[in-house]
Amino acid sequence: MQPRTLYKMFLETVEQHGSRPALGFRAGRDHVMQYVTYTELAKRVRHFLRGLDALGLQRGDALALLAENCPQWAIVDLAVQGLGLKTVSPYTTLPVAQAGFIVADSGAKAIVVHDAKQLAKVREFRAEAKELQHIIVLDPTLKAEDTLTFEEVMQLPGKSDAEIDALIAKVSPDDIATLIYTSGTTGTPKGAMLSHTNVLQTPDGVVESRLAELNSEDVFLSFLPLSHITERIGGHYLPLRVGACIVYSLGLSALAEEIQTVVRPTSMLCVPRLWENMYSKAKEGLAKRPEKERSKIEWGIGIGERSALLRSEGRSLGLLLKLQLAVAEKLILSKIRAKITGGRLRYSVSGGAPLDAKTATFFIGIGVNLLEGYGLSETNIIALNRPNKQRIGTVGTLLPHVEVKIAGDGEILMRGQGRMQGYYDRPEETAEAIDSEGWFHTGDIGELSQDGFLKITDRKKDLLVLSNGKKVAPQPLEAELKQSEYIGEAVLFGDRQPTISALLVPAFDKLLHWAKEQGIEGNIEVLIENDKVQRLFKEQIDKVNATLPGYERIKRFRLIPRPFSIEGGELTPTLKVRRKVVAEKYAHLIATFSASS
Repeated sequence: MQPRTLYKMFLETVEQHGSRPALGFRAGRDHVMQYVTYTELAKRVRHFLRGLDALGLQRGDALALLAENCPQWAIVDLAVQGLGLKTVSPYTTLPVAQAGFIVADSGAKAIVVHDAKQLAKVREFRAEAKELQHIIVLDPTLKAEDTLTFEEVMQLPGKSDAEIDALIAKVSPDDIATLIYTSGTTGTPKGAMLSHTNVLQTPDGVVESRLAELNSEDVFLSFLPLSHITERIGGHYLPLRVGACIVYSLGLSALAEEIQTVVRPTSMLCVPRLWENMYSKAKEGLAKRPEKERSKIEWGIGIGERSALLRSEGRSLGLLLKLQLAVAEKLILSKIRAKITGGRLRYSVSGGAPLDAKTATFFIGIGVNLLEGYGLSETNIIALNRPNKQRIGTVGTLLPHVEVKIAGDGEILMRGQGRMQGYYDRPEETAEAIDSEGWFHTGDIGELSQDGFLKITDRKKDLLVLSNGKKVAPQPLEAELKQSEYIGEAVLFGDRQPTISALLVPAFDKLLHWAKEQGIEGNIEVLIENDKVQRLFKEQIDKVNATLPGYERIKRFRLIPRPFSIEGGELTPTLKVRRKVVAEKYAHLIATFSASS
């Protein structure tokens, strides 16, 4: 396909599907669903584009979005792409210092803020953001001397249609469309520069390869933050590419209702933790059923999971299992699927972190096309499992226009259309990340099978090298530990130590329930020091240790009395653990591991 800009891609869709709903959202106290057609959206985008030009923003300038997913987010972004600006979108959950750093680092000349909380952040860091000239508020009640409202920008008088068309025509597919800032698990966030051509690699690749039969009848539920590369590409530009409808979620508290009844999406993207939570709730609900009913459902799920595993391995089901699966589908699996997913979910993608194999097996077993994929802020989507061709434990096969090779030390190297241009204003770090042959060094360790399935085994920087020279990949072990209903988070340590140790965050609700049954009293700080509680967690570790070679076994552990959080700094906005922060925050506990070696 000929290179074009994101805005021109959008106009192609408007021409084909103008009367179709483009955006859906719930408004007012009663949360009544409303829709905007593609034709209406194009008109609003053009008005806002004209307003941005009237404010003096020019091709190449940066505009920041500090806002939740909503129709105005899409309008602003498309207007930015039409005018040749670039977006930068800090997570709304970031504290003032981090959000301010990103806005200042990008040189943003304007910022769009969602509500009073985000506006307060901007006012606090505005002095450090030297280039910032305009604050645009989505909430009209926030109108003040230092702000413009969204509607005011929409109504600004500006250039003629011919002059606006001339500005749009000057934008090149090679212009930078967005700066996606890394989540900062290992250091200072860096802005990955992605051009229009880079960003279109995934939407065009999905359509060209017929990877998924998406069309204008599809409904995408937009839940992950649009600051996230996965949601931006797969939940924003992809549906706009095919003429589908994007419905904006009201948030985590409404998600189950939206999936099951209100929206009943045909496609959505989530991080693994949410799929794992849904799986956990499904198990809890099943455990409360009467024994006879529970046994019947467990039989059906077991048939589905066995079928999913065989298919994942490329093996035949056999006649008996096919017949059993047909019965299970009719009597059990279709009902479970309808209850959990609303019955219309055709494609569901998991990205941002490794997906637990048991969770994947459950959803695929009940007939949900849960597709684990892999990509980075710097690369777009590299690989994705295909509908009905999932290989559990892998991130699937490469998308079109992507090359991958495995370096001698196991690191995954990538190049192709989706690879970033470099890190904004960081030439030295760009040179470290992209070698002379154009390969981007992902920092992930992985394997590529002969038939093209990519498997991620760990992060290169996370590998633990024991004092005896043995290397241990912590992520698979941490995932195994988190299979315990009593363990919420696990972080392993052992670099330059003789053995592996673990910091564990209990699943506090489960622990409190267990303690009550055991007649153990006290708050969390008291409980985690209790001998019976310590034995409980040692039992959980011993179950994992039983499957491991001696050098990988976890010899010591400490319990942490509070959950990891974004606010506390232990989690990124995409819910990945910041190992460096955990190591610094709990250095006093980690020191006891060395002392007892």
